[in-house]
Amino acid sequence: MPHQPTPQRALQIAAFNTVIAAGISSFMAGGFWINLVYSQCIGLSIWALIDFGQYWLVPDPARQWRRLFAIAPIGAMLGYVLGTLLAQLIFPQHNFGHWQDQPHTALGFLVLSLLAGGISTYYFMSREQLAKARTEMASTQREAEAAQRQAAQAQLALLQSQLEPHMLFNTLANLRVLITQDGARAQAMLDHLVAYLRATLAASRTPQHPLEIEFERLRDYLELIKVRMGPRLHYTLDLPEKLASLQVPPLLLQALVENAIKHGLEPQVDGGAIHISARQHSTPVVLEVADTGVGLSANPTPGFGLAQVRERLQTHYGPQATLEVIAGSAGGTRAIATFCINH
Repeated sequence: MPHQPTPQRALQIAAFNTVIAAGISSFMAGGFWINLVYSQCIGLSIWALIDFGQYWLVPDPARQWRRLFAIAPIGAMLGYVLGTLLAQLIFPQHNFGHWQDQPHTALGFLVLSLLAGGISTYYFMSREQLAKARTEMASTQREAEAAQRQAAQAQLALLQSQLEPHMLFNTLANLRVLITQDGARAQAMLDHLVAYLRATLAASRTPQHPLEIEFERLRDYLELIKVRMGPRLHYTLDLPEKLASLQVPPLLLQALVENAIKHGLEPQVDGGAIHISARQHSTPVVLEVADTGVGLSANPTPGFGLAQVRERLQTHYGPQATLEVIAGSAGGTRAIATFCINH
């Protein structure tokens, strides 16, 4: 896209012409006002011919930039003649006779005009090319950031779509076992499951939701599991009010709670307790799922759920986000997710 001549450019050229007039008046004959008029008429004529020539004759500067090598000198020479004619309308006593009387001086004016035209054209074209390059760079950076955000959202959606069936299949497997053992409790569990899925599947289609909603859904899930485990399951939820509106990916803690129940509490005859908490010390946010179960084995193998939580944390909050699984000294396990809030 060719640059368009603007009044701002004309003012810049006029200021440049004034400097030239002052320099001529300091080293050559003639009054300042006469030199100023000639300088403005010649300089503005050169500018108009070169700039409008570029605008009309170079519609694609990226491919047609070679035309400038002809436009700039031709525009400078024609502008010199046109500007001199305009100045002579203001000062009729001056004419082209100075080419005969003072040929060296006249030639100096012409060379100065060519130089001024060439330098000003190069300066302003370079500045515009630099501005264009900066604009394109900024545009490219915005597109790259948008693509990165879209990739992150797509990754979160993929991880979430993998996690939802994982939770559902676990629950259905538990329901199948309960049906053969206690039909009434299986019916109650099925009712809880339908209500839970109705709320959960609708909310999980969003990229993130308040931590308060995440805790409410965990409460629903634990109530669902409590139908099967009965008094063997105890749980507490600790969410400070200041963190209730914190936005997190849906089902972020689901796998951690499932692991605590399946691998920690269920293997124990007496079951146990699970404590889910959120806290913030300075900048990092810490989400923790702690249980009083059997603890970790000697060589634990990272499962599907933990891998999903870790990937979702780093995709959403960056590589600094961490997930630690710590075995208690007297049994039990703590899963601790730490991340900084993106602003």
